[in-house]
Amino acid sequence: MKFQLAINLERIDDSLDMKDVARHTIEMVQMAEEGGFEIVWAAEHHALEMTIAPNPFQILTWWAGETSKIRLGTAVATAAYWHPINLAGEAALLDLISGGRLEFGIGSGAYQREFDRMRPGLKQSEAYRYMQEMLPAVRALWQGDYAHDGEFWQFPTSTSVPKPLQSDMPVWVAARSPITYDYAVQNKCNINCWPLTRPFSEAELYKQQLDDAIAKADNGWTPRFALMRHAAIYDNDADRDAALRAIRTVLSQFENLFRNAGDVKNGFPASIPLDQLAGREQYDPAMLEENLMFGSPETAIRKLQGYRDLGINEFIYYASLGLGHAEQKRSLKLFCDEVMPALR
Repeated sequence: MKFQLAINLERIDDSLDMKDVARHTIEMVQMAEEGGFEIVWAAEHHALEMTIAPNPFQILTWWAGETSKIRLGTAVATAAYWHPINLAGEAALLDLISGGRLEFGIGSGAYQREFDRMRPGLKQSEAYRYMQEMLPAVRALWQGDYAHDGEFWQFPTSTSVPKPLQSDMPVWVAARSPITYDYAVQNKCNINCWPLTRPFSEAELYKQQLDDAIAKADNGWTPRFALMRHAAIYDNDADRDAALRAIRTVLSQFENLFRNAGDVKNGFPASIPLDQLAGREQYDPAMLEENLMFGSPETAIRKLQGYRDLGINEFIYYASLGLGHAEQKRSLKLFCDEVMPALR
C-alpha cells in the first residue's frame, strides 16, 4: 500500500501564532517524507483560517525547498478561480524548481461561500464545467503554442512558460459523483476520493463507480485511486478524547460552510452545534471513531487491510482536524512506525 499526507496550515481560533502553525506544518511534511510517504497534498481555499491556502503552488514551493524526494500535490487547484495560462505557468514553474515532483490535482471547488467571493454568480454545482474546460487547455499549453476559444476563457495563441520538467504530468481529479469518475477515466486522470465521515460502504460505492467508469471508457486507462480519511492514531484515552473533541469542533465549522450560513468572523467560521442537526448520526463519537482512521495502530491496520481488500491500495492520511500540534506529531509517528510497515 502507498501512503500520502494531506495537511493544511490551520487555525481553529486565534490562540495559535501563525509562526507556530507554519513551523508545525513543515515539520509534519518532513516527518512524512522521512517515514516513507510518497506524496504530500496542499489545498486551495480563501479567507478561511481553518484552511490557510490562498495559493497551493506557493505552499508547495516552500515545501519543495525543505524536502528532497516527497512528491508535491495540489488537492486541488480550483479551476474557476484561475486563468488557464496562469495555472499552466504556475504549475510548470513548481515542477521545474522541485525537480519534477509535481502531482497536478484539479477540481471544482467546495464551498459556495468561496464562489460568492472568488467567482460571484457561479453556483458550486456548476463549477465542474470550468474544470472540464480548464484541464485540456492547461495540458495543451504545457505542450506548446495553443489558442483557446471556449465557453469560459478565450485567448490567442500562447504557451506555458516555463514548460514542466515532466513530459507526462500526473493529473489527479477529486471525485465523488459518477460524472466525475467518468470524466477522470476518459481523460486519463488519477482519482482521489474523500468519503467525509461516512462509513465503509461509501468507499465501496466509490470503488464501484471507478470500476463502472473504467468499463465504460474502455480506453486502457486504469487510474491510481487514493482514498482520504481524517486520521488520528493513539495509544491512550487522553489522546483519543482529544482527537474526538477536535474532529467534532472542525465538523461543526464545516457545517457552517456547507450551509453557507455566513457566520464567519475574521476568517473563523462559527460552530453549528452538532446536537441540533437531525439525521447527522455520522457525527456521533462512536461512529466517527469507527468510520475515520481513528484508533490504535492495530485498529488502523485492520481498517487499512479492509480498504486494500476492496482494491484501494493508496491511502491519504488527512492530518488536519484541529488537533493540538503535539498530538498530531504523536499520531503521525505511530502511523509511520507501527502502521505503515504492516501494510507494505
